[in-house]
Amino acid sequence: MSLPDRPSHRLDVDPDEVTRPVLAVGMEMVTGEMELDFHTHRKAQLLFIIRGEVTCEASNALWLIPPQSALWIPGNTNHSIKGRAPLEGIGLFVEPNVVSTLPRECCAVSVSPLLRELLFRAATLPALYPLDGPEARLVTVLLDELAAAQVENLRLPMPTDARLRRLVEMITAHPADGSTMKEWARRMGVGERTLSRLIVQETGMSFGRWRQQLHIILALQWLTRGASVQSVAIDLGYESASSFVTMFRKALGSSPARYISRRLDLARSDAGD
Repeated sequence: MSLPDRPSHRLDVDPDEVTRPVLAVGMEMVTGEMELDFHTHRKAQLLFIIRGEVTCEASNALWLIPPQSALWIPGNTNHSIKGRAPLEGIGLFVEPNVVSTLPRECCAVSVSPLLRELLFRAATLPALYPLDGPEARLVTVLLDELAAAQVENLRLPMPTDARLRRLVEMITAHPADGSTMKEWARRMGVGERTLSRLIVQETGMSFGRWRQQLHIILALQWLTRGASVQSVAIDLGYESASSFVTMFRKALGSSPARYISRRLDLARSDAGD
């Protein structure tokens, strides 16, 4: 089902200056790529992706936001955003402390059918909607539904140590490389214990757990672009598609095909295809 009203575009409005509990801003990019360097907003932000692919780095972590999912960014959080067309979404800016139960940390959240429809409706409201009446009641329900949203496991901790950033670049460039941490430490010219300690210290994960989480992020990115489960499994170095599917299901609670197809079906519906 296509949207009855497309999200409006108010990109000329400074969200931090709008004196309302929320401001919903529609965004769309037909071709090319988008890159916003590190910046902050006084207000918190929910970045809901209707269709397309977006990554965000904030709070020493990288998030991939697949279609029909969202990222919550608390106010005054330094973050950068990259997007790739075709891209459509809604940015919801929320006054700090308007709801005490909203997350205090960055997190990816699942978007329920109700929250999704509320975001679409909020994107049609004028920036200075009335503070009483149906518009205000809609905003109250939206905030309640947002506070109840479930957190998704789409976070990849990103180290700040220069040596580990180099390791991230190498593994990302060759994700099928199944080298052990000992072999990576030798390539980097550091001791295995030193590397292990640094990884846990900076990411809160073991090397194997961190690499698996990277594989999940890359898999979502490639699947969103239309790659097959078989090709993704091969490109990530898995011996078989079934072993990759097992890992993915344990991490996200669904098979890769089902996880992506549900989101892409909704995206196509929203686009009116």
